[in-house]
Amino acid sequence: MNDLENYSEQSRRWALILGGSRGLGLASAQKLARHGWNLCIVHRDRKADLPGIEAAFGEIRAQGVGCLTFNKDAVKMEKRREILAQVAQHLGGQQRIGLLLHSIAKGNVKPMAGGGQRLSHEDFLLTLDAMAVSMYDWTKALLDADLLAADTRVIGFTSEGNTRAIPGYAAVSAAKAALEAICKNMALEMAPRGIKVNCIQAGVTQTASFAMIPDSEAIKAHALKRNPSGRLTTPEDVANVVYLLSREEARWITGTVIKVDGGESLQ
Repeated sequence: MNDLENYSEQSRRWALILGGSRGLGLASAQKLARHGWNLCIVHRDRKADLPGIEAAFGEIRAQGVGCLTFNKDAVKMEKRREILAQVAQHLGGQQRIGLLLHSIAKGNVKPMAGGGQRLSHEDFLLTLDAMAVSMYDWTKALLDADLLAADTRVIGFTSEGNTRAIPGYAAVSAAKAALEAICKNMALEMAPRGIKVNCIQAGVTQTASFAMIPDSEAIKAHALKRNPSGRLTTPEDVANVVYLLSREEARWITGTVIKVDGGESLQ
């Protein structure tokens, strides 16, 4: 490894994960920690859930890496400022964030028609802001604070709902389509800065956020039938690709959507 590669590798050793206390975000944090990445994890959880979450964070720290955690709403501007101020103080001007993983699953899964509570204008805006625009907001804030490494990787999670209509999924579907558009434009405009931006499209994965989707059990059964690999995608499958995108060998991949679904989307 030459001096430039060594500098690049060492300067990218901090990862910031938005939504890292469960599901795809936590699995990715665990995978990155096993490969020596220090972590800043932002999550938003209830007090009752914290003992189990803190136990998971303790296991990450047991890997011998740094692990800063913030139980704050990552979508709120003032909270983002507070978090970045603490991160900047901890890094001390000598280290940088080399990977930003956007795994925020804060959205509305209400129907657009029928009886009961229906999707509102405000529901759309909240979902779009949290699950799409906030990836750009965080990247911009990190750039403005001079906290990004020279070869930073930015990764967001999309889904097959980006092109398929699913009952109760309209706001999230719109957010995923917006996320991919933001990803492509960030990749284009930030390439001169050395920032690579990609989305991962996971297959149906059994997570807490997936369970909130209306008729999730029927979606799960259908995915099992059409997946040629014979099983659902796991958080670990997705975390493996997050790690692959963090590696030096992935430095020429940007502005794309990578499917991690065992072939589920082929039919």
